[in-house]
Amino acid sequence: MRKLDRKLLRDLYQLRGQAAAIVLVIAAGVATFVMSMCAYRSLTATKDAFYRDYRFADVFSSTHRTPDALLPRLRDIEGVAAVETRLVYDVLLDVAGMSEPATARLISVPDRGQSELNRVYIRRGRMIEPLRSGEVVVSEVFAAAHGFVPGDQVRAIVNGKTQVMKIVGIALSPEYVIQVQPGSILPDDKRFGIFWIGRRDLEAAFDMTGAFNSVTVRLALGHETPRVIDELDRLLKPYGSVGAYDRDEQLSHRYLSDELSQLRGMAVMAPAIFLGVAAFLLNIAVSRIITQQREQIAALKAFGYSDFEVGAHYLNLVFVITVGGSVAGSLIGFWMGANMMGMYEEFYKFPSLTFLINWPAVGAAFLMTSAAAVVGTFLSVRSAVTLPPAEAMRPEAPPSFRTSWVERLVPKRFLAPEMRMVLRNLTRRPVRAALSVVGIAMAVAVMVLGNFSLDAMNYMMEFQFRLAQRQDLTVTFVEPATESVMYEVQNLDGVLESETMRSVATRIRFQNRSRRIGIMGILPNPQLYRLLDADERQVRVPDFGIMLNRKLSEVLGAQIGDEVIVEVLEGKRPTLTLEVSAIVEEFAGINAYMNKSRLHEVLLESNVASGVFLKVDPNRIDAVFAELEERPGVGSVTIKDAMMQSFEQTVAENILVMRSFIVMFAAVIAIGVVYNTAKISLSERQRDLATMRVIGFTNREVSTVLLGEIIIFTALAIPLGCLIGYGLAAVTTAGLDTDNYRIPLVISRNTLLLASSVVVVATILSALLVQRRVKRLDLISVLKTRD
Repeated sequence: MRKLDRKLLRDLYQLRGQAAAIVLVIAAGVATFVMSMCAYRSLTATKDAFYRDYRFADVFSSTHRTPDALLPRLRDIEGVAAVETRLVYDVLLDVAGMSEPATARLISVPDRGQSELNRVYIRRGRMIEPLRSGEVVVSEVFAAAHGFVPGDQVRAIVNGKTQVMKIVGIALSPEYVIQVQPGSILPDDKRFGIFWIGRRDLEAAFDMTGAFNSVTVRLALGHETPRVIDELDRLLKPYGSVGAYDRDEQLSHRYLSDELSQLRGMAVMAPAIFLGVAAFLLNIAVSRIITQQREQIAALKAFGYSDFEVGAHYLNLVFVITVGGSVAGSLIGFWMGANMMGMYEEFYKFPSLTFLINWPAVGAAFLMTSAAAVVGTFLSVRSAVTLPPAEAMRPEAPPSFRTSWVERLVPKRFLAPEMRMVLRNLTRRPVRAALSVVGIAMAVAVMVLGNFSLDAMNYMMEFQFRLAQRQDLTVTFVEPATESVMYEVQNLDGVLESETMRSVATRIRFQNRSRRIGIMGILPNPQLYRLLDADERQVRVPDFGIMLNRKLSEVLGAQIGDEVIVEVLEGKRPTLTLEVSAIVEEFAGINAYMNKSRLHEVLLESNVASGVFLKVDPNRIDAVFAELEERPGVGSVTIKDAMMQSFEQTVAENILVMRSFIVMFAAVIAIGVVYNTAKISLSERQRDLATMRVIGFTNREVSTVLLGEIIIFTALAIPLGCLIGYGLAAVTTAGLDTDNYRIPLVISRNTLLLASSVVVVATILSALLVQRRVKRLDLISVLKTRD
């Protein structure tokens, strides 16, 4: 072993406490990066394989009734590789053990042969046998929620008639990797399921022989999607098409894409924080070593070691620490990534979700930590390389102490001698003090970042589901209901309040931007489905114009007073020019609203409704459910409390896991920074402290001089960390802002108190460790040390 290598091992042993703290900080950053990138690769590879093997479609379109004779013309569209027509209907289910109705989406499959697109993966049981009536295959999440197995039966209200369906298989589909009912934020596995049924059964039930109402298309490689969509819309327009859309707008794929985007964002933000702190700690540690080893550096050069060899020796010290942190972080990241895959298996349904190690990401993590280490220690190592031997033999010039500005402001009688020492030591090294404060502040910021998500979720639930949406049930109709149907539903025994709404498919354009969304027509002053602004005040629905929620306003770039073009995609398909009359606040979806009466006028229709919001007597809700099941025009019933429960369960689990990781990492940063700062301060001032003990200062007074700095650092870092945490939370909410949902920037007092408490506890623990070293100082050996 070379002499410099033995010296390196001795230096590492002497720095073992500080080195361990730095390794943990580096490991935290690397673990977050490796976890995110491995999860990203695993999820992407699984998604791509499932989409490819089971032929997930690229374009989707729905119509009212289109004859099968149009199929050859659809296949002849330039750029189309494959077309499949089918029947899709939402019906109510009467599930044993459930008082409330569930909604089933019935999707036809060919009576013979395999589907051309969106093929079904059979997890258990078998596929429907040709020409055998009454058999269905059910989605796995719905079957698991109800304990269904092949051979069970379920009753459905199909076109007003009760039909018994026999489950013969449990399946997955690339079209429903995550199973979310339109109009909901998150999946409700118990109340919304996908059923695949023979086409002949569905044709007979809805009188659709020789016709279809849904089209899926696979594009040929290299062809432009917009051109195919335009031609598809042209051909299907006479048959009630509401506009084709590509895979990016397909609900399941959009949720999955949002998750992948968030993983990429996490892989950037968290490592930047941790590696920045690690670079700061390395700079302090290495600069202190070089200061202590001035004579050793001179001796090395006197014995013939070159500047390069001396510089390489100290860089090797840095690299050993960073490699240790990278290896530990990678292993922790693998473990965290594997656990995340287990969480994803509950949320996203694939035939298999295998954890894959992203080796390029691991290599990138090593490069990032090495780069951070070099940047953080370059100046210190450079000073070691350029230090002339003769100068290194002389001790450093003692620091100059002078009265600090604080002492000038505060009378001397209020400042004990040891506190004046603390203040003077801080003012003579302001840059180091500032860096220490920033390092501890980052621990506070990470704690705020980790816990604000719970505050945001609570506020979003309160705003969206209690302040804005006050209904208990949302009933949608298969076809727009007439006044008589509305009257029947609104006057069911147990219904306390009701409000009708009209929803129409449109494409909204402003300048060069557009979005395909549904406009909801509501009453001028609704009390069940209220529209609120950012200050939680109700916004009255104006008689004219259109209201956009804030996300749609941002997507289109349209503000109040701008005029947007609205292309109605159903009925007589008028094109309207409407002024944006208000912007409303919502945290889910991209939505637009109009006065219901005005919407009827522009559509040239009578007073009809697409659905109704109901406030129900809790004691009569089961009777209301039973009555709704008997209404043939009812397409689905959404229960707000069930949606809230699903949202809380799904999001709370994810937040709890991430909070645990972030609290652990924040504690690592806090202890790493505070402990290193205290250790370095002790190393630099142990001669001063020993002198104080010899001349009569007590252990408590000596500890005050040392730990007073740490207390001041922490006191300054807590408010700074809260501000930085707020900024990081703002960046995070911007990164999580998607069409599906937004996270409000809300940070509670409890979150700030928790973040401050964790850092205070870390400071106390670090102070206790250092204080023990103060008590065990060998006064004689320390005082013999040459200045």
